[in-house]
Amino acid sequence: MKNPYLCSMKIVLAFDSFKGCLSAQEVCRAAKDGILSVRKDAEVVSVPLSDGGEGLVQCFLRMGKAREVSVKVHGPLMEEVEATYAISHDGEIAYMEMASACGLTLVPEERRNVMDATTYGLGEMMVDAWERGVKHIVLGIGGSATCDAGMGMLEALKSQHFLSGDTSKRVLPQPQNRCRRHRLTDIDDIDQPTSTTSVLTVACDVDNPLFGELGAAHVFAPQKGATPEQVEMLDRRLRAFAMATEEKGLALPEDAFYPGVGAAGGLGYALLTYLGAELKSGIEVVMEACGFDEALRGADMVLTGEGCSDCQTLYGKVAAGVLRKAKEQGVKTVLMSGQVKEKEALMAGGFGRLMCVNEGDGRPLEVLMLPEVARENIRRTCQRLMEDFR
Repeated sequence: MKNPYLCSMKIVLAFDSFKGCLSAQEVCRAAKDGILSVRKDAEVVSVPLSDGGEGLVQCFLRMGKAREVSVKVHGPLMEEVEATYAISHDGEIAYMEMASACGLTLVPEERRNVMDATTYGLGEMMVDAWERGVKHIVLGIGGSATCDAGMGMLEALKSQHFLSGDTSKRVLPQPQNRCRRHRLTDIDDIDQPTSTTSVLTVACDVDNPLFGELGAAHVFAPQKGATPEQVEMLDRRLRAFAMATEEKGLALPEDAFYPGVGAAGGLGYALLTYLGAELKSGIEVVMEACGFDEALRGADMVLTGEGCSDCQTLYGKVAAGVLRKAKEQGVKTVLMSGQVKEKEALMAGGFGRLMCVNEGDGRPLEVLMLPEVARENIRRTCQRLMEDFR
């Protein structure tokens, strides 16, 4: 590695979004401003990233790989929403976030009810892409409001003839009858995809199984408003859904424990077993698409981070993917986040330095998360980092 004290530095900025505050692109921009205010000779390469959840589509749009399209679909509670996704310029690949159709942020906090929330709109969005001639869908499944194991999605695909079976009895679920989407009879006549479906790559940032203590209900449903009693009910539904799928010959018992099938309330399981999707680390999908290895080549340092870092950062998050790639090329990795917890675990994981952008700023969290405040604190933190190399 070059000696940064003696020559111009190459610094790669590879941040995730600071959720609820700044996009990944905005974080990179603030960091670049701070670096260049001290080291005007630095070569700064910005590569905003996503782990498969919020920001996935924007990553591909910023790379110039696709154009944005929109479609009206049914949201988590069957209300009409406008979902956006991206299609490559040759029309072959669609880049989607399930959260655009069924995300938690689409439901006001006072109306959140994971027992009712459905993935139906995701199915409609996928159908829209296939009807446009798309051959390959890259789908991020973070940020969902749901825990329906993808049954709503299957219902939508079935009703539009993208899954085989008799559609004569299929009707659009109505808000007053949402519970029907959770009945196992909803999948009795759903089989494999028809020949019109495409390759499906799922970008996922967790490795949880479908059910059990580490499954979709127990780990994620409480974050979506589920009570302990509802968590147990949802877990039983997920187990029953797996058994019914196995009985149809579409899955093996071990598929319920395949890494990532518990993501998005069990959506990963339906995508794997009914649609034959390939589940991959979200950050790996994005880094491969954006040519991250090449961007990192010859760098002296890479800065990465997120809103809050802790030991979970080391498992499938953007910073973990960046760290792994940086280690391969012998590049020092600095973790720079809004909050930094469990520092010993993060240092043991291989980060060369940990920096909290809010260090020394005692204002309340709601103030620190204001975009203008966050931008300034990121800028100052990067200034402080660069002072070490003057």
